[in-house]
Amino acid sequence: MSVVRHFVSESVKKTEIDEFLQNEFEKAGYGGVDIAKTPLGTHIVIYAMRPGLVIGRGGETIKELALTLEQKFQLPNPQISVAELEVPELNAYVIASRVTSALKRGVHFRRAGFWALNQVMEAGALGAEIIIRGKLRTERARYEKFRAGYIPKSGDPALKYLRKAELHVQLKPGIFGVKVLIMPPDAVFPDKVQILEAIPTEAKAAETVETQAEKTAEVEEKAKETEKKEEAEE
Repeated sequence: MSVVRHFVSESVKKTEIDEFLQNEFEKAGYGGVDIAKTPLGTHIVIYAMRPGLVIGRGGETIKELALTLEQKFQLPNPQISVAELEVPELNAYVIASRVTSALKRGVHFRRAGFWALNQVMEAGALGAEIIIRGKLRTERARYEKFRAGYIPKSGDPALKYLRKAELHVQLKPGIFGVKVLIMPPDAVFPDKVQILEAIPTEAKAAETVETQAEKTAEVEEKAKETEKKEEAEE
């Protein structure tokens, strides 16, 4: 297998696992998965709002999940750990699932979009964007964006910090797509310059005088100690 085909197949497998876990743990508030290969096997971290539903009684659910992932997706020795989401409103999967569930209940798409956007911004996000696509009001499909804050679409911050999620929901008019982009509050932008306060020259001079005085005092103490040792030896 060529290198390109290998990476494509690995990406497809990761997407399939993500969709499987999303359908499996929708009630647990599924928030994404991290898959990393180790010398001992495959380390899988599942993020969820309610980890107890993922683990199950006595770890039954997580044991069954490990067997399913090993048999269905050919993952060698899967080691699964569950992490709780500290701030669910800053997780793109959670917000997308909330919007889709609101659309299922018959909530108007604009109300659902603005409601989710306000939740994300109140949680402290630097920016957020929610896109809802489908037959919103007419027979012709279109999309509507709900934006707030700052969302970079390219560059290092977009690749490094931007959180993305896309979910689909079947409604009477057809399939609706919900795409969520969130910029977390801990993102660092290269164009933001932090100016440090300069130390005044008088303070610098005072610091240098103090350090010199401390050094001379240390030298004098060492000289006295050596003199005392020499007198004691005589």
